[in-house]
Amino acid sequence: MSGIRTPDQRLRIFVSSTLRELEPERRAVRAAIERLRLAPVMFELGARPHPPRELYRAYLEQSDVFVGVYGERYGWVAPGEEVSGLEDEYRLAPPAMPRLIYLREDGEREPRLEALVARIQDDDAASWKAFRTPEELAELVEADLATLLAERFDASRTPPTDADEPAPRAPALPLEARIPSPYTRLIGRDAEVASVLRMLQEQGTRLVTLLGPGGIGKSRLAIAVAQAAAESFPGGAAFVPLENVLEPELLLPTIGYALGVRDAGDLPLEERLSIALAGRRLLLVLDNFEQLLEAAPILVRLFTIAPDAVLLVTSRALLRVRGERVVDVPPLPTHDPASPDSVARARGAAAVELLVERARAVKPDFEVTDQNAEAVVGICRMLEGVPLAIELAAARMRVLTPAAVLQRLDRQLPLLVDASRDLPPRQRTLRSTIDWSTSLLAEAERRALRDLSVFSPGFALESVEALAQARGWEADVVAVLGTLVDSSLLEQTEVDGAAVFSMLATVREHGVERLREAGEEAAARAAHAAVYVELAQRQGRGTGIDLQGGAVARLNLERGNLRAAVRHLLGAGEADAAADMAWRLFLYWWVGGYLAEVALWMEELLGRDEPLAPRTEAIATFYVCWRDMWVAPSPALPPALLRAAEQYAGAGDELGAAMAVATAGLAEASTEAPDLAAAVDRLEEGARRFRALRAGWGESLALVALGRISAITGDTEGAAQRFQRSMAAAVGGGDRFSGTIATHHLARMRLFAGRLEESEALFLDAIQGSVALRHDEGIAYALEGLAAIAAERDDVERAGVLSGAADAIRRRTAMFDAPAFVFHPRYLAALAERADAARLRAAEERGRDYGALEAAAYALAGRGGAPAATAAPA
Repeated sequence: MSGIRTPDQRLRIFVSSTLRELEPERRAVRAAIERLRLAPVMFELGARPHPPRELYRAYLEQSDVFVGVYGERYGWVAPGEEVSGLEDEYRLAPPAMPRLIYLREDGEREPRLEALVARIQDDDAASWKAFRTPEELAELVEADLATLLAERFDASRTPPTDADEPAPRAPALPLEARIPSPYTRLIGRDAEVASVLRMLQEQGTRLVTLLGPGGIGKSRLAIAVAQAAAESFPGGAAFVPLENVLEPELLLPTIGYALGVRDAGDLPLEERLSIALAGRRLLLVLDNFEQLLEAAPILVRLFTIAPDAVLLVTSRALLRVRGERVVDVPPLPTHDPASPDSVARARGAAAVELLVERARAVKPDFEVTDQNAEAVVGICRMLEGVPLAIELAAARMRVLTPAAVLQRLDRQLPLLVDASRDLPPRQRTLRSTIDWSTSLLAEAERRALRDLSVFSPGFALESVEALAQARGWEADVVAVLGTLVDSSLLEQTEVDGAAVFSMLATVREHGVERLREAGEEAAARAAHAAVYVELAQRQGRGTGIDLQGGAVARLNLERGNLRAAVRHLLGAGEADAAADMAWRLFLYWWVGGYLAEVALWMEELLGRDEPLAPRTEAIATFYVCWRDMWVAPSPALPPALLRAAEQYAGAGDELGAAMAVATAGLAEASTEAPDLAAAVDRLEEGARRFRALRAGWGESLALVALGRISAITGDTEGAAQRFQRSMAAAVGGGDRFSGTIATHHLARMRLFAGRLEESEALFLDAIQGSVALRHDEGIAYALEGLAAIAAERDDVERAGVLSGAADAIRRRTAMFDAPAFVFHPRYLAALAERADAARLRAAEERGRDYGALEAAAYALAGRGGAPAATAAPA
């Protein structure tokens, strides 16, 4: 089971089946996978009339386990193909990937499916079982996946021998920082990949910029280099998209977020990054830097913050900073330079190879023949080897012959290029190719493409449908999206089973230009902002948020669009709407570590000359004071927060008033010479207000703060009572986030009192809540508590692994508890004195190799370090 890994992302389970025939079964399998906090990879939204082989190959490469569910149907065999997508998915699953196969018993299988099943049953690498109902299938899938995890963690317990020492593993990176897995292979860039890689490996190289116009393939080249750089960068390679980041002040927070370093406010972010990146030879890919050129000097500061990191940047413009080395990304060769007039030789050029491969994606039987070769080569030459332009032309091969494409380009492209003389030459060609490609769309599709250009990368089908309704689209939304994806004007991926769309920057710029020409940009952006205002209102709960279910995942997916919506509202002078949207998502911003960004927006509001509505001013004041409370505590903050509370109350926002009063207590406790009595009074008043409003999450957090003050002053019994009340308030309010915080604190009190069984049960409950929220700091708290309990029980292996895993999380995220509340080291020190200290240190080192979710699974396994196998594969 060494092939199963659970670093700081959920295991991805690829589900293969026919679609309509097994729809109830697919729903059951999805539910079973999600109950285990794993990620289902389900391909139904990617289905097209042609087989998207490269797409599901990429999904398979990113997945960890293959689940096949088979009924009666073999599935559709596309023209020019020998097998159905169903069989092809099974064939393409990597040999080392665990395969769980489930066969529905009722009905008669089609002959080709029967033959496939026979081969599977003879395959020693596959486990197969029969089922009758979707409910039975769900039970089987859940049990078998649990067993796979059990085997993985059971194997992880065995200390390696000298003869079988595992290779060191790069520190786990969060899902957000993973190098994207392209859906197609890279063509014609082998020399560039090798050259850039050599440059990055040279001693003294700190920053390499891949320079070129939009559509030339800078991002794709950067991804390939990052994938090839694994051996040279043991600290890993992280990918940070910057396309939606416009404010220079947000560069470091964005990098921190991608690396799992949250800006919680209690330490300067640069210090957090320095801690998290200390000693790590990391390749940091910063994609689409051109709109952040003002922030380029910050990269030089990164040289000091992360002295072992190397930066690979993609940009349309030079950064012009110290240490920059530049690589101009060329177009793809369109002919053999030694024989430029030879069509035969030109057929082997990289540009032609790209066009042929992309054409086959939409027309599987496409071939270069003696009859069409000259047209194919002519297309590539006319498009000057620009990869995106070639892909747009290839997408039209589904309905047009190469000669027809060339004829239309020859007739229209020179005129379009001549009309774009203000752009660099290759950028003129690309923009003109986009014009040509969109001219082949129906008017409803062109309008939709223009409207979609106001989205930031990563938007859900539900958001498109809401925008379509607001903008009065007359066409079917799903059909329009399918056409735009097939035309290579829109990209579609899948995140946890949901369709997610993005548009390449150059295509989006084109769409925005067309909106401006039509005088519709402001209306489209207003409609876009309204979609996300409504999302915030629906997901928000007062100043809190429903953190259960898929709310956080949806908001994380569309965070760039939330950001764009707030920016639009601020720019349009809609301060009240911008502040209200920010306020409704307070807990989301807090848990995710985005409060510094929100405080930046709110500081902008406070700095404007025009007067603000009292509630809007209160919201802006609250966010700025919350930030300053951690990084620059001051006696001026409590009075400012109390004034904000009065403004909230005057506007009828009692929940806001309660939050501001309680925060005034926190701000007082954070000052250099705090008046603890005043701090307690304000926190207790805040708790009373929250309780009267039945806002359990707020009451819970206020009670936790009160309990911490009690603990610091030596009143451990009073602290335990407040933490217990805090847990009850969180449970009553249905809030998991505040509930996990309270549970951690009560578990500590029980540990200090020697009530180990009760403390352990509380820590295990808290770690489950933190896993559900993907809250790494909460996982670390629980691991530390469980390590202390294991130490008390003289379980050296478990204590060491859990302690080492917690330490790795804290160093990676640079999230540390207040020194007064750090307790587990004394338990481990006592264990080292009475047990084998060397064995404990070795276990700690093993624990540091665990990612957050892997460590959580180990902890939840119980004292033995491996979960009980609930079922075994057949």
